[in-house]
Amino acid sequence: MASRLKKISRILFILYLIAVVIVCFGHFENLPEIEKKFLGIPMDKIVHFIMFLPFPILMGLSFHKTSTKSLNTVFFALGTFFIGCILAGATEIGQSFTSYRSCDITDFRADSIALAISSLAVFIVNILRNKRNI
Repeated sequence: MASRLKKISRILFILYLIAVVIVCFGHFENLPEIEKKFLGIPMDKIVHFIMFLPFPILMGLSFHKTSTKSLNTVFFALGTFFIGCILAGATEIGQSFTSYRSCDITDFRADSIALAISSLAVFIVNILRNKRNI
């Protein structure tokens, strides 16, 4: 059952990565107008936050091996965060090479905040799961 969950998680992770690439590099000019801000936060930043929030969760489901060693969980959480930041940075740099998108450090900041929150949540869940299995 666990290996089936890993396979499904990895398929979802690949589909998620494809969706991120499409959203980051798609040319969407005929979308309806939406509010520019929500609770004073630009909608663009909210979209970036939501887009990168699932990354650590899907990484954890796809690749984390349950271990009784807390240090492994720490390294996995940090690695997931840094890999997510590399992906977020790469998308921003890649957007700078298009004529219809721009590289924005505040987008990267929103991505990184989402990655940090989600990585921390995955870390806490894994630590609690490890303590329960001891």
